[in-house]
Amino acid sequence: MALLLVLAHPGSPPSRVNAALAAAARTVPGVEVHDLYDAYPHFFVDARAEQSRVEAHAAVVFQHPMYWYAAPPLLKQWWDTVLEEGWAYGRGATATIGKTWAHAITTAGSAHAYAHAVDPSDEPTGRANVFPLSDYVKPWLQSARLCGMRWHPPFPVHEAERIDATALEAACERYRAWLAALAASADAHAAEAAARAAATPAGTR
Repeated sequence: MALLLVLAHPGSPPSRVNAALAAAARTVPGVEVHDLYDAYPHFFVDARAEQSRVEAHAAVVFQHPMYWYAAPPLLKQWWDTVLEEGWAYGRGATATIGKTWAHAITTAGSAHAYAHAVDPSDEPTGRANVFPLSDYVKPWLQSARLCGMRWHPPFPVHEAERIDATALEAACERYRAWLAALAASADAHAAEAAARAAATPAGTR
């Protein structure tokens, strides 16, 4: 398969939006949806099994809500467990080189709230987001770079707690198209990266 979608939503309370997005993803050819909270309810992530999943795909999309400007805890556990030195990064690590890393993120805040930087001195409530969404995802962008992976800009769905059925269905249609295009481009990019690696003398990699 072209694309591994790692779904990370605790399910308590249940997520109408993430469930709908995951259902939409399951209809896209070449996409495997892997629900972490179903697979690892006790947080004991199987590193070897997860590494094998990643190796079998050209792209990994992490679908999750934004919790306190971060990912849910099991997804952080997945990164800490699976992305081992010597496999994902460091000397001799080649497993993830050329693959694509992306996020599909749901937020409670509006698109406007994540659209641009705000000077804290100009914000009377003291509670507005100071940074745009592109700043909050920078640690993940750097993680992708460390693993030799291609970063793809995220797919956001804002106002997840208030979105109506019509807007949610439209978001699901956009998500299907985004995933299909990402899968196609990831396959092509991974093939090019593999060809370059094969043409590079082993001692210079």
